[in-house]
Amino acid sequence: MRLRWSVIPRLVLLAVLVAFLWHPAWFAPLLRPLTENGAPAIYDQGSLAVLTLHHLEIVAVATLAAAVLAIGMAVLVTRPAGREFLPLARSLVNVGQTFPPVAVLALAVPILGFGDRPTLIALFLYGLLPIFENTLTGLSTLPPAVMDAALGVGMTGRQRLWQVELPLAAPIILAGIRLSVVISIATATIGSTVAASTLGAVIIAGLTSNNLAFVVQGGLMVGALAILVFDGLRAIEAALARRSGLVLA
Repeated sequence: MRLRWSVIPRLVLLAVLVAFLWHPAWFAPLLRPLTENGAPAIYDQGSLAVLTLHHLEIVAVATLAAAVLAIGMAVLVTRPAGREFLPLARSLVNVGQTFPPVAVLALAVPILGFGDRPTLIALFLYGLLPIFENTLTGLSTLPPAVMDAALGVGMTGRQRLWQVELPLAAPIILAGIRLSVVISIATATIGSTVAASTLGAVIIAGLTSNNLAFVVQGGLMVGALAILVFDGLRAIEAALARRSGLVLA
């Protein structure tokens, strides 16, 4: 019963978000007090639904690329032959945290031009660290008894990796991906400063026209997406933890 009641606020939030995306005019009376001089209460320079889908697409592509590289590097440095590359791998994944996304955009635009590509690069670099560190932790803290049992039944290194190590570490790895995704959902908004099609366009339009209604609706949509995606991945993470016999705090 507690689980059911905990899901209800998320379902309500999802329903409100979907209603706002497909029928934003319904919410105009709520936002109109935030406007001045007859300015529109609802963003009218493009489809909110299309912007939201494209925002999520950019985040998904960047996170997938970051996950492939970060998990691959973590697997490499936890193998006997790759342990010496751990300092180098850590230096690489820290690049995104060293340079703010705005700086990455500024460096990428002269090379890649305006549009989605500079934003993808920034989100990719920014998402590496949490996925790498969580994967490294998950693969480095496996129960020794389980690893000894896998070795005792004659599993090869590849079999242990795919059938034992990665499944057991999956909840911790997914926690890193979850953190990366939530960070990227918020960070992707700045991509609109270089003409990327994200929800940041709504916020920027509000700032440039002094329309608080645009700023509020853009911020609320990004926040709602972050909450819903966070909770969805958290549920998957908990299911994997139960399946692995682990307790998720």
